[in-house]
Amino acid sequence: MNRSEIRWNDEAREKILSDSDKLLRDTVLELADSMTGEDSDAIFAELNGRLKVHFIDYETGPDIRKYADAIAAHELSVTE
Repeated sequence: MNRSEIRWNDEAREKILSDSDKLLRDTVLELADSMTGEDSDAIFAELNGRLKVHFIDYETGPDIRKYADAIAAHELSVTE
């Protein structure tokens, strides 16, 4: 077996991604409810703080800023 063959199988990969998306979605929705009226920077910091404890090598990206800005601007729809 080669090094490149050591990897998660497709089902596990999909589960990992699905779990990550759910964590992000739940966190964003929770902060949309609990941080109403806060500025984008405070929401951004809280999002990062809550997410980084769940991931190895977590690094923030522009997607997290996008969600913080949407929460601060009341542009987040909590319905499907």
